[in-house]
Amino acid sequence: MSIQSLDLNLLVVLHTVLAERNVARAAARLHVTPSAVSNALARLRDLLQDPLFTRHGRGIAPTPRALELEPVLAAAFSELERAVVSAPFDAASCARTFTLAVADVGQVVWVPRLAKAMQAELPCATLRVVSIDSLVSLGDLSSPEVDVHVGVAGRGPGLHVEPLRQEPSVLVARAGHPTPRRKLTAAALSALRHVRVEMVPGKNYADPFAAVFARAKATRVVALSVPSFSAAAEVVAQTDLVSMLPAPIFAAKAEALGLRALVTPLPAHRTRFSLSWHQRTHTDPAARAFRELVRSAVCAA
Repeated sequence: MSIQSLDLNLLVVLHTVLAERNVARAAARLHVTPSAVSNALARLRDLLQDPLFTRHGRGIAPTPRALELEPVLAAAFSELERAVVSAPFDAASCARTFTLAVADVGQVVWVPRLAKAMQAELPCATLRVVSIDSLVSLGDLSSPEVDVHVGVAGRGPGLHVEPLRQEPSVLVARAGHPTPRRKLTAAALSALRHVRVEMVPGKNYADPFAAVFARAKATRVVALSVPSFSAAAEVVAQTDLVSMLPAPIFAAKAEALGLRALVTPLPAHRTRFSLSWHQRTHTDPAARAFRELVRSAVCAA
């Protein structure tokens, strides 16, 4: 006999009869008739080649084979019940590792807020932050590696997307850059050389600023591509290159690196940041609690 050929409902019956030591009480607990319990035990006797129970006074007594099975079945059903029946979510004792994928604008501005909130609300949990290129290499949100993404929303089956906020972009240069501080003409703007941020090289990159420069009748000459806004800010601080940065990164880096915002004829450009997660975690209470903390951290003024 193999486990694949065994009707596991028979083991449920045996486990219940062993617990009750009485066929009628076992039947009541299982919401079946005593004859159904007796029939199930008869099938098990044939399969296991053992009588399992014998008459003892007005009750029944388990055989040595049944007594051997009793602790094994009790442990197995206890583990199954623990796995199937969800315990109420307890944020204070949740020891999960939650993974957030976010660009460095979020790592610099929002992750510190999130870390502080997790210390208060999910004190036993671990926060893991990965970059956008890591999100792609790990298999996006459909994989079990990443719980939440904050950034430019993607598309895909089973994806949930919630817009959170918009951030303006700023063209920045080093404080001592020779560009005049008055508003630049389209020609002066076209003469500048840029650092472009390309977070996932070769991944169908679409320049989000191409249309912005085209509307100002200016060209954008890219001299260097880097994978993060922080790297772009560092390069700009030490060269005559310029770069478009999200306003929060500029605010965080300007004083330390000596950066200034250029006055340009460019139309306003805002990047829409959204909260994204996959259907596989949509109903999980721990994942919901984590998403709420991420949402609050990103949306804080």
